[in-house]
Amino acid sequence: MDSHRPHRRNNHRSNAVLLLLVVSLPTIVFSSLSPIAVASEEKVKVTVYYEALCPSSENFIINYLYKIFNNGMISVVDLELSPYGNARISSNGTIVCQHGEWECLLNTVEACVIHVWPAVTDHFPFVYCVERLNKDGKYTEWESCFETLNLDPKPVADCYSSGLGYKLEVGYADETMALDPPHEYVPWVVVDGQPLYDDYTNFISYICKAYRGSNVPQACLSLLPPITASKDPVCYKDEGFKSKSTLSEIISSMLDSWITMLA
Repeated sequence: MDSHRPHRRNNHRSNAVLLLLVVSLPTIVFSSLSPIAVASEEKVKVTVYYEALCPSSENFIINYLYKIFNNGMISVVDLELSPYGNARISSNGTIVCQHGEWECLLNTVEACVIHVWPAVTDHFPFVYCVERLNKDGKYTEWESCFETLNLDPKPVADCYSSGLGYKLEVGYADETMALDPPHEYVPWVVVDGQPLYDDYTNFISYICKAYRGSNVPQACLSLLPPITASKDPVCYKDEGFKSKSTLSEIISSMLDSWITMLA
């Protein structure tokens, strides 16, 4: 594993953060299902390669991916998020993002959040919160997610300002570029080593097929055959890159806000 990728560890904040998510974000409701006891080697590896301001990524995270926390599937899933997507690294080392510099900032912030709170039940609520704001066109209000989830912004601010966030993004870039087959668009969802291509919204059925454990989640037992009327939307790599603000404006606004929050 790349040295810049976050390491997993147990975190006792998980239940508290999920509870806050239920209270603060009413569109997502977590089930009271008891977690299934599953050995780590039995879990199905799921990796989601995405970018913060891709509409298709936003839609997948807030309308599909959250379901594995709601239906108990997270017990059998080893979920990793990779917030880089279709970005590119220029010859001078600058990361250029498909949807402009705001997307670069949010990709890096989410990378820092994953690093600071490695347990998926800790960092997913923040990612969900940000992507929900993004989908509503409120991407400039992303810092409100710290308050919404009662999280300390300082370690994330330190990660970003110290340059660690950039290093994390370079690590995600290396991982994304090493995909075989190469990703064609985002979201690019990989289950058990196999990309789902444009059938990614049916990812739960692929998890159930890949799972070999004895304790089968109820969601798999009651799963209906997927119905795919048309291809799911994506953000292709060769689509034009956009700019929403200058980097100096973004950084200035962000730092001013964090200083106010930490005062």
